[in-house]
Amino acid sequence: MERRVVVTGIGALSAIGNSADEFIKNMLASKVGIAPITHFDASDTGITVAGELKDFNPSDRLDKKDYKRLDPYAQYALYSAKEAMEQAGLVANENYNPDDLGVIYGAGIGGIGTIEEQVIKAHEKGPKRVSPLFVPKAISNMGAGNISMYFDAKNTSQTIVTACAAGTNAVGNAFELIKQGKAKVMITGGSEAAVTNMGISGFAALTALSTEEDPMKASMPFDKDRSGFVLGEGAGTLVLEDYEHAKARGAKILAEVVGYGTTSDAYHLTAPDPEGRGAIRAMEQAVNEAGIGLDELDYVNAHGTATHANDSGEAAAIGKLFKDNDHVKTSSIKGMIGHSLGAAGGLEAVALVGTLLNGQMPVNVGLVNKDPEVKIDLVTDENKNDTVKTAISNSFGFGGHNAVIAMRKWEED
Repeated sequence: MERRVVVTGIGALSAIGNSADEFIKNMLASKVGIAPITHFDASDTGITVAGELKDFNPSDRLDKKDYKRLDPYAQYALYSAKEAMEQAGLVANENYNPDDLGVIYGAGIGGIGTIEEQVIKAHEKGPKRVSPLFVPKAISNMGAGNISMYFDAKNTSQTIVTACAAGTNAVGNAFELIKQGKAKVMITGGSEAAVTNMGISGFAALTALSTEEDPMKASMPFDKDRSGFVLGEGAGTLVLEDYEHAKARGAKILAEVVGYGTTSDAYHLTAPDPEGRGAIRAMEQAVNEAGIGLDELDYVNAHGTATHANDSGEAAAIGKLFKDNDHVKTSSIKGMIGHSLGAAGGLEAVALVGTLLNGQMPVNVGLVNKDPEVKIDLVTDENKNDTVKTAISNSFGFGGHNAVIAMRKWEED
């Protein structure tokens, strides 16, 4: 028997908030968190702004012993996971069996900051000076690994590394595991801490990043004058739970995950299939599994990176699948927080929960002049309060990875 899967906890770290509540509140208020880069001197990169966290202190939620040996990306993962578990009311050795709790978490790169730091140290001071914690801090599985150790999660512990689709693939895979009855609770989402010299320099070398200096004009999804994406950072975490397990312990249910789709373009290293065939199939899989009619879907949280190839291809795919139905509204939140790579899908899943809980869709911040190639209906201040009971979130990654999750507003039977 297939199980129903519900969300009982959320956690977030982003450029517009260091908690899920703050993130959702500022997202729905259209606050822009993109700002001049402070993590390092970026003057030689040609890039001036990013979606950095602000006033983040891991000790606000974690003990020093829990974070001092972690790269920032793993700190973000554990920090937001603790918030999500606290909201879910799940306490180790009290109200869950460790064998029933698993972790599937996403990361795009992992400990790039640690890699930079230790490569420089090896070059300048010799290999004997490399930290013994270099490998455990740098490898991309340690977000999931440290979450599982912290919460004594003895079901599966996995890391999904599908570039910018990683967070959404993680949520989707966790959903399927519970649905199949192989776990009762999953901690899932994605994290990233790539606003570093190499992170910025690498994407700048691809000419993927916006060189705009004005934070309000840097990330402009679906706008005709968009000039590339803005690199962001952070983490988005969800606690997914078997409905019967959540009901038995009296948990507050925030939303229901109802569908998942994942495909591959098999097309190009960095560019999406211009025909959007993989994206269409992934969205179609998600809404079909959810039992949502193509004329019933209310909202699409788009990948919407503010690059021409992504925005035009994704808009065309949405238009083809939903036949330009004006009932479907679309927006990207990357005009507010930038593109946080492996964390993007986790944060956007949290955004979907916030959208359904508040009955308000986030505005497509950054839009001034809609690209005439974009035929879909975007969320504006005028329509943001239209009915929203069903929603999907899209994520597409370098290498052709496509991932889509579907959620419904929670309503008691």
